[in-house]
Amino acid sequence: MTTDTQPTESALARRITDWLEPKNWIIAVTILIGWHTAQWTGIAWGMIGALFAAVVPITFINYGVRKGHWGDRHVGAKPARLIVMAVILLSVTVGILLMVVADAPRTMTALIFSMLVTLAILAAITFAWKISVHQAVSAGACAMLVQTYGPWMLFGFLLVIIVGWSRIELRDHTRNQVIAGTILGTIVAAAVFQLAR
Repeated sequence: MTTDTQPTESALARRITDWLEPKNWIIAVTILIGWHTAQWTGIAWGMIGALFAAVVPITFINYGVRKGHWGDRHVGAKPARLIVMAVILLSVTVGILLMVVADAPRTMTALIFSMLVTLAILAAITFAWKISVHQAVSAGACAMLVQTYGPWMLFGFLLVIIVGWSRIELRDHTRNQVIAGTILGTIVAAAVFQLAR
């Protein structure tokens, strides 16, 4: 997929926003935690989780872009964001139910459940304010990787900071929206993951 930049925007910021979008964080964290949980079996479960939390949602978003329902895959307008979030919530819920019925490892179900809770809170906030989903997803992913692999994974938060810079540089979010997304994603994902696994 091409990355379309506007004449006045930073090409680097656009690339960072596109490369480190939520879908890619979700796929990475499900694979990494899946491997830690049960090696290849865990990766298989992670890919099932990623299917419902990342692949189905981005497919729906891309379909909306092609149909002209929203401008790009980052879905900036609030009404469109709420529609997309509702579809993602439904998809992730179906994924969790499937994993529970199929007796997936508890850690993998907890991982996807933490995504569901984070997204539900983001959706509620979005009714009133455009909090950064990029930040919440990236920070939450890093928090859960730290819980799983240990403190050395804290380096991932450097990427979170870079993502935040790109969102502000592109004027997709204010500094406060980026900070709020980072804090919310870190706290909610870490707390739910810890309690559910």
